[in-house]
Amino acid sequence: MQVRAKQTAAGAKAEATTPAMSMYRVNLSYGGGSSQQRLILENITLDVREGEFLSIVGPSGSGKTTLLRMFAGLAKPTAGDVQFRGQIVSGPSRERAIIFQDYSKALLPWRTVAGNIALSLEAEGIRPAEQKPIVAALLGKMGLERAADQYPGQLSGGMQQRVQIARCLAQRPKILLMDEPFGALDAMTRQALQDEILTLSREQQMTVVFITHDLEEAIYLGDRVVVLGDTPARIIETIDVDLPHPRDQLTTREDPRFLAHRHRLFGLLRRH
Repeated sequence: MQVRAKQTAAGAKAEATTPAMSMYRVNLSYGGGSSQQRLILENITLDVREGEFLSIVGPSGSGKTTLLRMFAGLAKPTAGDVQFRGQIVSGPSRERAIIFQDYSKALLPWRTVAGNIALSLEAEGIRPAEQKPIVAALLGKMGLERAADQYPGQLSGGMQQRVQIARCLAQRPKILLMDEPFGALDAMTRQALQDEILTLSREQQMTVVFITHDLEEAIYLGDRVVVLGDTPARIIETIDVDLPHPRDQLTTREDPRFLAHRHRLFGLLRRH
């Protein structure tokens, strides 16, 4: 019995320390023959911890979106491994939801807000009667109750992005992959959605990988910030963000530690 108890404890510890997602010595090249290939990502080794909010920054065109697509199973590495909870990623999964920057193209224009959110539930085979309370709860969570019967074209950009987030949450993903989701929004809407996604991720203990070109956004949201260099992209540095939760759009950004992180990130990207 003691041996079995020790084995069970060891197994639980191993499971707890297994990263939510990881990359090991990942390379990605595009092009034809070896002489024509263009190396996009080089020797990327990265662990994403369970329940953490990981921000990734880097110059435009450095491969941030490509890295996220590999986590989603939408692209495969030329070399190395991409894993989800210790298993090789071989394709997309409902456990990994991806939110794109271009919300206007992500939603189905002929479906209402409620209909867009229900889409992933339909794909899962959930009956309409069972869909209604799930959709209603997500509408409430994202502040979309009054827009349930409206169409995407009738909504502001911020509301359209809320719909895309709600639709992804309907999948009940283990990991939320976000590709510059607030980049096209005005400042006030952007800050409101930053706070909403922080609250959701902590309430649901959800792992988030967040791509952005905005250094302040990366620090404000992240538990850690990964810095990618220019093409071929390599990880230059990973910074632990030692800022308390809950975070506040004014006081957090005025914290000397926040400013120090910003200066550090700016200097790293300027040099690379």
